[in-house]
Amino acid sequence: LLGQTRCLSSQSVPILSLNDLSNIPGSVKLRKRWGRGVGTGRGKLCGYGHQKSGSTPRGFEGGQTPLYKRLPKIGFHNVSKRTWEIVNLDKIQNFIDQGRLVPKADGLLTMRDLWTAGVVTQIREGVKLLAKHKDELRSPVHFEVSSASKNAIAAVEAAGGTVTCVHFNRLALRALLKPIKFDLLPRRARPNPKRMPYFLDHTRAGYLSPEIQIRNLRLFGHVTSEQSMREEHDRYMIGRREQIKQEQLQRREQKMELMQLGVGKQKKIKTKTRTKMAIGKSDGKHRK
Repeated sequence: LLGQTRCLSSQSVPILSLNDLSNIPGSVKLRKRWGRGVGTGRGKLCGYGHQKSGSTPRGFEGGQTPLYKRLPKIGFHNVSKRTWEIVNLDKIQNFIDQGRLVPKADGLLTMRDLWTAGVVTQIREGVKLLAKHKDELRSPVHFEVSSASKNAIAAVEAAGGTVTCVHFNRLALRALLKPIKFDLLPRRARPNPKRMPYFLDHTRAGYLSPEIQIRNLRLFGHVTSEQSMREEHDRYMIGRREQIKQEQLQRREQKMELMQLGVGKQKKIKTKTRTKMAIGKSDGKHRK
C-alpha cells in the first residue's frame, strides 16, 4: 500500500479549477440566429414572408366568409327586456327579524333602503318583489319597487302594508341610490308608451293609477319617495355648502397669518440692516 501511494504521488494529477469547468455536451442548445444571410436558410425575411402575420385571428378561414357568418341567425334580442333583482318576502322578514332592515311606519321603503341593508347587493335596472314563502311575512311594510307580482302585492296588503310600483330609468335609479353624486337631482322620467299601461293599472300597484295616488297621499302625504328624497338632498347640500365656506374661511385666515409672519420677518430684517448701517457709519466717523 505504501508503494502504491508513492507511485500515485509521483504521477502528475491535474488539479480541478474554474477555468476547466464546462457544460455536458448536448445540455445547452444554441438559439436560432435569424437574418444572417440567404445561405443560412433563415435570412432576408427571417421566415415571416412578404406579408408578415404575427398571429391568425380566431375563426379566420383564409379570407372566405367564416362559418359563424354563413349560418343564419335564429331568435331575436328583446330591447325592452328588463333584468330585475329578485327579492322574496321571506328574505325581507328575515332581515327585519335580525334588525338589519327597519320598516318605516309613515314612509316608503325604497330600493335604496334594501340596497344599504344588504338585501340586494347590486341593482342594475330595478327590483321585483315575489311571493316566495309569503306566509312568513308578518310585519307591515310599505314598499316602493320597480315591479311586483300579484301574489306578493296581496300578501303585503294582508300583513298591513302597501306596494307601489314606480318607473325608474338609469339616471333616476342612480340618483336614488347615490344622491350625493348630484348637485341638482334630476326629475324622474315618465314611462314610455309601451310600459305606461302597467303603471296605470291599480291591480299591479302602478303609481300613476288614481287609486294608488289617493292611497299614498292619504297615508304618507306624497305619491312616491321623490319629494322626501329631494328634501333630504337639499338638507345635505346646505350642510355641505356651509362646510365648504368654513374651510375657505380657515384657509384665508391661515394665509393672513402667514402673510403677517412674513411682514414681521421683513420688518425685523430691515431694522437689523439699518442698525448695521448706523454702526458702520459711526465707526467710520470715529476712524476719521
